[in-house]
Amino acid sequence: MIDSRAIIDPSAKIAEGTSVGPYSVIGAEVEIGPDCEIGPHVVINGPTVIGSGNKIQSFCAIGCMPQDKKYAGEATNLVIGDNNTIFEYVTISRGTMQDRGMTYVGDENWIMAHVHIAHDCSVGNNTILANNTTLAGHVDVEDYAILGGYTLVHQFCRIGEHCFTQMNSVISMDVLPYLMIGGHMAKAYGLNSEGLKRRGFSDESRAAMKRAYRTIFRAGLKLDEAIAALAESAEQHPEVKAMCDFMKNSQRGIVR
Repeated sequence: MIDSRAIIDPSAKIAEGTSVGPYSVIGAEVEIGPDCEIGPHVVINGPTVIGSGNKIQSFCAIGCMPQDKKYAGEATNLVIGDNNTIFEYVTISRGTMQDRGMTYVGDENWIMAHVHIAHDCSVGNNTILANNTTLAGHVDVEDYAILGGYTLVHQFCRIGEHCFTQMNSVISMDVLPYLMIGGHMAKAYGLNSEGLKRRGFSDESRAAMKRAYRTIFRAGLKLDEAIAALAESAEQHPEVKAMCDFMKNSQRGIVR
């Protein structure tokens, strides 16, 4: 399962059922779980832990040194979960000691060609990062988010669950859950209605989110006023509560 032309550090741990293609380089302090497919010409540096069932295509650089001038060689980490598909030329950096010391990618993600995930990012589960999406350092992407091609995300931004960004979006503030956004600089265009319907959100939940959207984005209210106006709805609908909690916890303000 490991091609004779691959270079594997003696300290690397590769589980049963995992294949490594020709000319790939697996460095020290790398652990790869079972049933992964590592294509040709892939470089994986440690400390990095990769779970089971992942597919990593050609010319990826995984666990590379963070692109941060403050980084001084500390032993920071990259952790990747299970069943991710990582396409050609993807780069994922390890963390830095200035933050959590770890970059994290969850499960069942679809990470397309030329995506960059910088140091200290956290990507949840079941996301899609389309071609050439770039996450600067310290970005959090929540579950089921879809980032369109060439989306650029400024450092320290948070991308809420179930949102959708149009191609060429430039994001410098937090993105509320369930939204569709786009543009340079990005603006909100409404709910990700089709995505929410496909994922099984009820008519009642989607109607409550739509009313909340109008309160936040169309009523001319400040964020704290919008949160107060939505207090009753937040008690009745967990999706509205998630939107309100997100606004309360936002450090950068939200895309409006």
